[in-house]
Order: sequence, then structure tokens, then C-alpha cells
Amino acid sequence: MNIQQLTDLTTQVRRDILGMVHKVNSGHPGGSLGCAEFLVCLYNEVMDIKLPFTMDGKEEDLFFLSNGHISPVFYSVLARRGFFPISELNTFRLLNSRLQGHPTPHEGLEGVRVASGSLGQGLSVAIGAALAKKLNGDKHLVYTLHGDGELQEGQIWEAAMYAGGKGVDNLIATVDYNHKQIDGPTDVVMPLGNLRAKWEAFGWQVIDIEKGNDIASILKGLADAKALTGKGKPVCILLHSEMGNGVDFMMGTHAWHGKAPNDEQLAKGLAQNPETLGDY
Repeated sequence: MNIQQLTDLTTQVRRDILGMVHKVNSGHPGGSLGCAEFLVCLYNEVMDIKLPFTMDGKEEDLFFLSNGHISPVFYSVLARRGFFPISELNTFRLLNSRLQGHPTPHEGLEGVRVASGSLGQGLSVAIGAALAKKLNGDKHLVYTLHGDGELQEGQIWEAAMYAGGKGVDNLIATVDYNHKQIDGPTDVVMPLGNLRAKWEAFGWQVIDIEKGNDIASILKGLADAKALTGKGKPVCILLHSEMGNGVDFMMGTHAWHGKAPNDEQLAKGLAQNPETLGDY
């Protein structure tokens, strides 16, 4: 895809997110919108994936969503990449749906290899998958995505210590560094300090994507990260994103971390993101 195609897809993904959360008056639009460009680039331009989906993930890149509450963007990107029908987005958070609030493989949802949403666990899972690839002689990579507030979980740093200490160099972990979490700014709830210095101290190579909602910057950052793999250290990307990106009244605040728009707000949000690829 070229930049315009990725931009159009991102705009449509934002429409999907708003519509899904509004329909059931439940979900997490803020972080989903903030990571839309990143996941669109990852799944449509960067990762080597195979379809139809298989759970074993052999000879392909793997992705694990650790901050599982941003499931709306994950489901939209998966559906529009061809993992399952786009029409299934209509079932988001409904009883007996495969598209629950936090992703789970329990009902065989294509694209989901592990349940997530209990924060702090995704990096540990990814390390296991990355080590399995090394044992199997599989040269593909393992990617993860984490919220910056999620880094307040101790298991993250246990995993980071292991990956750095054991040279798990086929792993790229991305932190959605938007400085916001459900209860307020991360600097107020639990200051994270110098994240680059922290990850480097644990033996990781670190890349900053300063424009975390700019597609060209994301593509370059991911290419730079891939170039660092295989050199004895895991790689961390600090993605400087904006929560609620693309919907002006959701930006610059943590208020939309887990709140659905009403009818009027939905209309405003959709007006700012014109239909590009067809609504579900």
C-alpha cells in the first residue's frame, strides 16, 4: 500500500471504532484511535503474515496485543486485512459474539492467539513465542503493543529483564506512549520517568517514533526497528501517539479512555473521518 491507501484505511478504521463503541455504549475509543495508524501500518505493510489464519504461527511474523482493552482497533484492522468478515464488527461486545471487549481465542477468532486485557502479560507471552521461533529455526519476528500505563505492572519489567538478559533479539515491543491512562495523566497516577533509560538499562535497544500518528514516520520507525533485530538485544519502540487521534474532542484528554460517544458525538466524529472504504 502507498501512503494514501494506508491513510484511507486508517480513516475507515477510525469510523469502525466509533461505530462499534457507540452501538453498544461500551468500549475504549481513546487508545484505539491513538493506535490506528500504527496497527494499520503493521498489518498491511510491515508484518509477514499468512492467511488463512493458523494458531501455530510458523514461518510468519506474530503480533500480541497486550493492552487488550483497545480491541476495537484490533478487530477493525484484522477484519479489513481479511482475517474475518468485516460484517462481524456489528457483533462487538454482544452476548455470544467472538468479538468480546477483550480479545480471546476461545471461540476461534482468527488473528487472536492469546487472551489479553489483564494488563502486563503480553510481553511474557511474546518472549515465549520468540524463543519458540528460535528453537524452530524460524527467522520471523514477534511484535507486541503495550499501553504506557501498563508499564506500571511489575510483570512487564520481569519480562523486560529476561528478554534483555537472554538476548531475545527477534522481539519488537512497542509502547503506546500517549502519557494518559484511565484515571488521568501517567505523570500524575504513577510517573514513568525516563522510559528510554529504563529499557536501555534492561538491555534493550530503543527507538522513538516522535510522530506516532504519522504514517511515514511509523513506517520508517518500524523499518529501523527491524534492522536492529538479530543483533543480540530485543527492540523497544516508544510510539509518541495522541489518545483519541482523528477526533478533535477526544484528543488531549484521558476522558475517552473508556467512554462511548453519544449520538451527537458520534456524528461529529464521523464527520471528521469521511467514509473511504465502505462502512460495515
